[in-house]
Amino acid sequence: MPDTTTKITFTDNNTQFNTNGVQFILNPYDEIALARAIELTEGANGTVTVINVGDASTEPTIRKALAIGATDAVRINAQPHDAWFVAYQIAQYIKSNPFDLILTGRESIDYNGSKVAGMLGELLDIPSVSIIKKLEIEGTQATVEREIEGGKEVLAIPLPLVVGTAEGVAEPKIPNMRGIMSARTKPLTVIEAVEVKTNSEIISYETPAPRGQVKLVEADDPAKLIELLHTEARVI
Repeated sequence: MPDTTTKITFTDNNTQFNTNGVQFILNPYDEIALARAIELTEGANGTVTVINVGDASTEPTIRKALAIGATDAVRINAQPHDAWFVAYQIAQYIKSNPFDLILTGRESIDYNGSKVAGMLGELLDIPSVSIIKKLEIEGTQATVEREIEGGKEVLAIPLPLVVGTAEGVAEPKIPNMRGIMSARTKPLTVIEAVEVKTNSEIISYETPAPRGQVKLVEADDPAKLIELLHTEARVI
């Protein structure tokens, strides 16, 4: 993902994201998923594989995930078109390399689609739950907690399972020097993408309109505020 402080611009008549000078980071929600996966596998209770759909330019970000504590990584060599393309590529890999638990972020911070976890569940024909706030594993069963309107929902679901994680599941981890050094030698396998029909196309991007001038109204002049809300903001 582009760093949230990046100034976003577009090229090719606003049809392509301009990557020049952009600092890329791990998607924060994926960092939460990674942190919880590492916690669940501590004490030789399993391994953590990072799966990424992207070209070679994404490898530094993948190495950071390995430095944080992932066991190994797989890069599916393709420029991701949309959530469907990403989910399909990951699902095809998992069908040949099954996992007990697939963790994703609730969404990416660039497109905010919240689609990949649900699509993975459908493509793999296994349960999928998104925007969870808590995850525990006991034996072959997961217990997840998610917020619903007016309360919380607690679900017990057998593995294998796809989970889209949100804030609260785990605290993101910072790689230490030992992790950074070991990441250089951890396995990073590159495989080619499988052919899949594209279901969507980006026609153009638009940046938000610049903020207008702020008008300040004296606290002892509510009539002026009401007038502005009525005549200029047109919200009353």
